[in-house]
Amino acid sequence: MRLVIFTEPQQGATHTDLLRVAQTAESAGFDGFFRSDHYLAMGRSGEPGPSDAWVTLGALAVQTSRIRLGTLVTSATFRLPGPLAIAVAQVDEMSGGRVEFGLGGGWFEQEHSAYGIPFPAVGERFDRLEEQLEIITGLWAADSPYSFAGKHYQLVDSPALPKPVQSPRPPVIIGGHGKKRTPALAARFADEFNVPFSKVEDIAPAFQRVRDASAAIGRTELPVFSAAAVLCVGRDDAEVRRRAAAIGREVEEIRENGGVVGTLSEAKETIERYAAEGATRLFLQVLDLSDPAHVELAADLG
Repeated sequence: MRLVIFTEPQQGATHTDLLRVAQTAESAGFDGFFRSDHYLAMGRSGEPGPSDAWVTLGALAVQTSRIRLGTLVTSATFRLPGPLAIAVAQVDEMSGGRVEFGLGGGWFEQEHSAYGIPFPAVGERFDRLEEQLEIITGLWAADSPYSFAGKHYQLVDSPALPKPVQSPRPPVIIGGHGKKRTPALAARFADEFNVPFSKVEDIAPAFQRVRDASAAIGRTELPVFSAAAVLCVGRDDAEVRRRAAAIGREVEEIRENGGVVGTLSEAKETIERYAAEGATRLFLQVLDLSDPAHVELAADLG
């Protein structure tokens, strides 16, 4: 199982906090360092305030050397597809080809109203997501001027530059719990499909929906399957309880909802359950960014 550290900076973090955790994750041997793409905290003030995902990743691209970097996931409502393709390709070049690109339709209405971002109905958000996926992957793949005529976006004779360092492109990650459009989009575009924050027994049916959607369009090389889970581990029960309290959670509640929680031996058993259900990569959500020792300890789970 490949393990990734996943952070939620909108809950309150400076770039210094993120850099410390990213460099700790790199030195500890984790596969990747990912962050959410949100502009508003959930359930707290979020001070010192939100940070932009791709600004963060651009900085980390030159402040790390090995670890994979990405979003889980960028919201299609936040950016236009052409400039987003440029930004991701640029960060891929800055990192020497270490970027992974998660893209979703957006869901948190409050952050849109807080920062003046249009928030269409769910059907339109999926339509825009589909067009963005087609445009961004099309721009990266094009070897001649690229045009696109969609309902929501139109491109005319784009030079389709810059190109990412990775060939044929940075891995595209699509995730979610949807039963129809999400698997269909994953079958068409995803290099990796992620099921976030679910009970372990619920991820295999989600993976199967992507397998079925892939078969329906004749795709034989399936996406990588992954999951995301809250991380809360300690050397003993007291340390586990302390870390759960620091993020405002209860140990049993985290466990019941698929979290990787407990002593290292208990957490390893949970990771083995994810592997048995078909996940080959697990995103470990670290919510307390002031505790890099938590990340160092979790390295022993790999």
